[in-house]
Amino acid sequence: MIVDALHYRTGEPVRIHLEGSIIAAIEPLDGPLLLPPDELLELPVAAPGLVDLQINGYGGHDFNHPVLTAEAVKEAIRALWTEGITTCYPTVITGAAYTIHGAMRAIARACEEDAAAAATIGGIHLEGPFLSPEDGPRGAHSLEHIRPPSTALFDQWQEAAGGRISIVTMSPEWEGSAEFIRHCVRQGVTVSIGHTSASPAQISEAAAAGARLSTHLGNGAHAMLPRHPNYLWAQLAEEELWCTLIADGFHLPDEVLKVAMKVKGSRALLISDAVALAGLPPGSYDTPVGGRVVLTPEGRLHLAGQPGLLAGSAQMLLRHIARLSAAGLADLPDAWDMASVHPAGFMALPEAAGLAAGAPADIALLRRGSAGPSLAALCKAGEWVYRRG
Repeated sequence: MIVDALHYRTGEPVRIHLEGSIIAAIEPLDGPLLLPPDELLELPVAAPGLVDLQINGYGGHDFNHPVLTAEAVKEAIRALWTEGITTCYPTVITGAAYTIHGAMRAIARACEEDAAAAATIGGIHLEGPFLSPEDGPRGAHSLEHIRPPSTALFDQWQEAAGGRISIVTMSPEWEGSAEFIRHCVRQGVTVSIGHTSASPAQISEAAAAGARLSTHLGNGAHAMLPRHPNYLWAQLAEEELWCTLIADGFHLPDEVLKVAMKVKGSRALLISDAVALAGLPPGSYDTPVGGRVVLTPEGRLHLAGQPGLLAGSAQMLLRHIARLSAAGLADLPDAWDMASVHPAGFMALPEAAGLAAGAPADIALLRRGSAGPSLAALCKAGEWVYRRG
């Protein structure tokens, strides 16, 4: 298969040769291959597929539905293709132990039964229930089900998931956190610090034990903190910690994004943290996590009784990339890499090679517009899985 497009980083016309699920070669579209000028202007932009490390659902498909089914997971994966996502980490959050177990089993079954789901799901992200019980850091997570870290419980869920839990977000403020982190790391699981009220010393201990990430840094936090020390400074200063950021325009002001990106550099990653209401019309909704929530016409999602408390994001990575670019915080190629090759590299995925020969043929074709890039088509493992009608 051959794809003619503009390279997302250089803007130069290229011819991409696909063989099976791999990019076989990329060559300049010049000399005898050169297209007429009017056709060159019509070429789409080719970029690596997006990699979302934290996604709770989309378009009414909810990975935290109380009775999640494998069929629902398969439908969710296909819906995510329409947003340019070629690799995702379905995120299961705080809930009753049996609910988490059921969600893990449903995602595992979807991967076992459906090659497309297996190819798209890079792993499962367990966000909770080992989080801070304090108001603010806990966010919209149910206090009823918050608990100290338990290796036995984690192992039960990992067994139900068929070993697919790849990321676990927890707060190291609990006694025994360091041993829990070491237990996860020995299994190859990435431990991320989030929804925490941990002290700087506890954060340092967590990093020493093997924690390597901060989950949506700057969110899931107290409304007011001591100027210093506090757990935000501690995570920014910790060399071993990468960070994920929500750049939807609601979760973090631009100056916070700018500081985090300057400090972490290529270790700053974008996540959507999108919930099932992403892609749905504005209005009030009842959700299994967070209860009644409100999605505003501007795309902001908050708890119905507490407008100041966000209930996750309703915006997908394309919006986050466009926001960073529009705000002048990153040019478009660098913002795109924060949501594609950099998270892939962090998780040691072959997709970290990006748009290059030998890389997986996970390619997004884009059209540029005043509101940012829009998806025209998506290729997953060498097959076109979405084309805009």
